[in-house]
Amino acid sequence: MESEAKKTAVVEEKQYNLFKDAMKRLAANKLAMVGLIVVSLVILIAIIGPMITPYDFLSQDLNYRNKAPSAQHWFGTDDLGRDVFSRVIYGARTAVIVAISVTVLSYLIGIVLGSLAGYLGGKVDAFVVWLIDVFMSIPSLLLVIVVNVSVKPVLVNWMDAKFLETQNQFFRNTTWVDFAIVFGSLAFIKWPKAARIIRGQILSIKNKNYVVAAKALGVPTSKIIRRYIIPNSIGPFIVSISSTLGEAMVLESSFSFLGVGVKPPIPSWGNMISDGLRVWQVYPHILAAPALVLAIVTISFSFLGDGLNDALNPRQWK
Repeated sequence: MESEAKKTAVVEEKQYNLFKDAMKRLAANKLAMVGLIVVSLVILIAIIGPMITPYDFLSQDLNYRNKAPSAQHWFGTDDLGRDVFSRVIYGARTAVIVAISVTVLSYLIGIVLGSLAGYLGGKVDAFVVWLIDVFMSIPSLLLVIVVNVSVKPVLVNWMDAKFLETQNQFFRNTTWVDFAIVFGSLAFIKWPKAARIIRGQILSIKNKNYVVAAKALGVPTSKIIRRYIIPNSIGPFIVSISSTLGEAMVLESSFSFLGVGVKPPIPSWGNMISDGLRVWQVYPHILAAPALVLAIVTISFSFLGDGLNDALNPRQWK
């Protein structure tokens, strides 16, 4: 009987799954699930947006300028007669593209530098920490303005030259230049956060027995980092990624609002808020729609991040 009980205990222990257990805790958190639903809905809208919008985001009707919300135009129209609802939907695509691209790019940089700093230590660690301090000390708006002023003219001139050389219409569309500058500048702002998180996790993990054993067996450093260290520090990393997605959306909207982000006519919640702010006392719906959507999405990311932290952080478990 005793041996059977031990076998049962071993089977139960083997069946324990950290991921499934974390998902159960996440599902039990109502605010986190609300955040997950809203975030998933925004991503879905970004993917299928053009198929569900009643109007094209560039379509103008000067006979319907600054109209209040109605059955024909759910969020009203702006000063050019464009449907605000359609532009908010297209703005979701801009926000999601920027958020995902910036997060992926910044975390790729952060993972590489943070892993090297935490694992190798010494001069490498000191140099990476110095880099982190330098980038975190630069005001984010100043960095974005410098990148815009210094890089954009070079890219625009290169695209103009390529168009004259190839006559390819792709090089006439400088929208991609705006996106590339936003991606690059926001990634420069966000990578220090990722690097600090991964470095801190590695410093606490690299002296564990399984890492020491791998070193003794002659496992290459890159493989130790990839197979043992990064997977065991993934919990705080996932939480950080969820918050960075929301922060990237807010930063993109902020910079577009200030005129150094995504430029019109491409709709962005930031430049829509900027347009609405000029006439909000007379036509409040032009400001209210994008501002409300941005606020809801940002709060949802916050709820989701808190829920992931509770689910993946053992210190939060009851």
